[in-house]
Amino acid sequence: MSQGSLPGFEPPIPTDRLFLAVFPNPQDATQLANIANNYLASHNLTAGAVEPNRLHVTLFHLGDYTSLPPALVDNATSSLSHLTAQPLTVRFDQIGSFGNRQAKSPLVLAASDGNEQLHALHKQLATHLRAYSLGQWTHGSYAPHMTVAYGKATMRFEKIEPISWTAGEVLLIHSLLGKTRHIQLVSKLLA
Repeated sequence: MSQGSLPGFEPPIPTDRLFLAVFPNPQDATQLANIANNYLASHNLTAGAVEPNRLHVTLFHLGDYTSLPPALVDNATSSLSHLTAQPLTVRFDQIGSFGNRQAKSPLVLAASDGNEQLHALHKQLATHLRAYSLGQWTHGSYAPHMTVAYGKATMRFEKIEPISWTAGEVLLIHSLLGKTRHIQLVSKLLA
C-alpha cells in the first residue's frame, strides 16, 4: 500500500532529463524513421512516431529533475571528456516493443545480437561516470535499442532487414520533458 501525499505537499513534477546518447546522422535518421513508419502503417497502428532528429540510442539515463543540477552536468561533462573510442557501427535487425507496465509501450529497433563496439563504449563510459561520483546511474544490464514510436499496443519482436549506421560522437543531452525537445550540452567526437 502506498501512502498518498498531503494536499499542497505533492512532490514536484520533473521537467528536465539528462542523458548520454549516440545519434544517427540526418540521412540515417530518416531511413530509420521510414522503417518505423512503414511498420506502423503495415500494422494499422496510430502510435506517435518519434521525429527523425530525436532518434537516438541512450547510453546512460542520468535522471529526471525539476531543474538540472549544475554539479551533475559538470560531472557528466568531465566523464565524457575522458572517453576514448573510434566511430562505431550500430546495427539493428528487429523491431517490436518492450512489454512493460507503462501506459506507453515503446516501439523500438533492437539487435538480436552483436553491437560489441557499443557495449564496449557503454562499459568504458560507465567507468568514467563512476570516477566522477555518478556510479548510481551505471547499474543494471544494457540492451541497446532505439525508440521509434510510442503507443499502447505491445508488439512481438519481428526480424527486419538489418540496418547499420555509424555513431561518430557521444552527446550529453538535456531533454525538456513533455516538450519533445532535446538540447545538446556537450559533444565528444569519437576519433
